[in-house]
Amino acid sequence: MSGKHFKGHEVSCCIKYFIFGFNIIFWLLGVAFLGIGLWAWNEKGVLSNISSITDLGGFDPVWLFLVTGGVMFILGFAGCIGALRENTLLLKFFSVFLGIIFFLELTAGVLAFVFKDWIKDQLNFFINNNIRAYRDDIDLQNLIDFTQEYWECCGAFGADDWNLNIYFNCTDTNPSREKCGVPFSCCTKDPAVRNLPVINTYIHVKGCVPQFEKWLQDNLTVVAGIFIGVALLQIFGICLAQNLVSDIEAVRASW
Repeated sequence: MSGKHFKGHEVSCCIKYFIFGFNIIFWLLGVAFLGIGLWAWNEKGVLSNISSITDLGGFDPVWLFLVTGGVMFILGFAGCIGALRENTLLLKFFSVFLGIIFFLELTAGVLAFVFKDWIKDQLNFFINNNIRAYRDDIDLQNLIDFTQEYWECCGAFGADDWNLNIYFNCTDTNPSREKCGVPFSCCTKDPAVRNLPVINTYIHVKGCVPQFEKWLQDNLTVVAGIFIGVALLQIFGICLAQNLVSDIEAVRASW
């Protein structure tokens, strides 16, 4: 041995611990989202009766927490452990999974732009379906109320959409005290009945679908900026993970 030292490939500590630090935060957020979702289901008795998941006629907002939390948990775990343990399999899984999400987001954006009328019809169907189930789930009720208050709207295309709900419809056979009424979130200041001559003074007459379209047009720059920022962050994460994989494989090849 001549005593000479040859410097081989090294794994970049900056990339390694940056991926680890970012993903451990992502992983913890995923755990928090999953915890909130499971807690909400436990409060509603869903965990003690799993079959009740399909009983709700509308959309259960808890799914947003569970799906988002699940994706964040899986991504965060793969990126965190993969970087810390220099596990190329987990890092490749992290890159591929993140790439699939990016591709799905891109595809959804293109399809939403090309099939705008179809998207509008589906949004109308979605809102009306949830109007029918307004009293069936407290989380769904809170989501609808928040949406109508935030966008100052009522129903999908107008207040008359609430005729779809058994408590608010205006049929002669409806015994409900809320007959011909609307939820409080439709009101501007006082409780309202749709057949009042001064309806415009008391409730929002614009539907949530056109109000959502208007909001998108007014905030197009912000929305586009957010999507571009998220896309760049995803591409950056994929590139970092691939660089770390290359470093690890190069070090192992030099052994």
